[in-house]
Amino acid sequence: MDLGLRDKIVFITGASSGIGAAAAELFSVEGADVVVSFGKNMKGAEDTAKKVRTNGRRAWLCPLDVSDPESIAAAVRRLPPEIQGLDALVLCAGLSLHTEFTDVTPQEWEHVMAVNLNGPFYVLQALTPLLREGASVVMVSSVSAQTGVSHQAHYAAAKAGLVNLTKSAARALAPRVRVNCVTPGITMTPMGQDTIDALDSDYAKNKMLLQRYASPEEIARCIVFVASPANSFMTGATVDVNGGRELR
Repeated sequence: MDLGLRDKIVFITGASSGIGAAAAELFSVEGADVVVSFGKNMKGAEDTAKKVRTNGRRAWLCPLDVSDPESIAAAVRRLPPEIQGLDALVLCAGLSLHTEFTDVTPQEWEHVMAVNLNGPFYVLQALTPLLREGASVVMVSSVSAQTGVSHQAHYAAAKAGLVNLTKSAARALAPRVRVNCVTPGITMTPMGQDTIDALDSDYAKNKMLLQRYASPEEIARCIVFVASPANSFMTGATVDVNGGRELR
């Protein structure tokens, strides 16, 4: 299937590792150029950009702090002049902390919310003027948005907020821009490994129909399709990719 991504420009937050990095590489395989946005992991961002360029596509590094609207505004101003518009925006940056419910401090709660919920809103709001007619936005949430997690209440709540933010943004930006959400299950990324380490060794076997965790590439394939022009009649939707951890 031709996904219609050749010569498109995609902006990805959290593209220095994990799912974001895998998505950047796959977008480039499909013929898209990629703005590799990241927080502190410059080395990871450079590695992602190198993979994009190896596939014959352009890559631009875009450091920013998703929790800081001023940092986002400055990053948008620094975008090179050849980026006249965006065809897709993938909001993949995230922060997962493992703290028992009664031990979460106000400061930790606010920090996790700032990265996982406020950040996607701020970035989308700042980049909306650059989204071309027919562009697509994908918010990357989590299966925890549906299940809740006793030791990640802030993370789960923020990710649940993304599901509803997707619906609000889809209404606000229609019909010019489509907005959808992907909710991955536990994935073998640096952040996902922290979650895996906190679980029972037989968690995947007992809790997931496919009895294993996802690779970043498996989640990235779904993100790329959802973002692509081939998926032209979906907006306001949430797509579960969780290996059968939660069925709705």
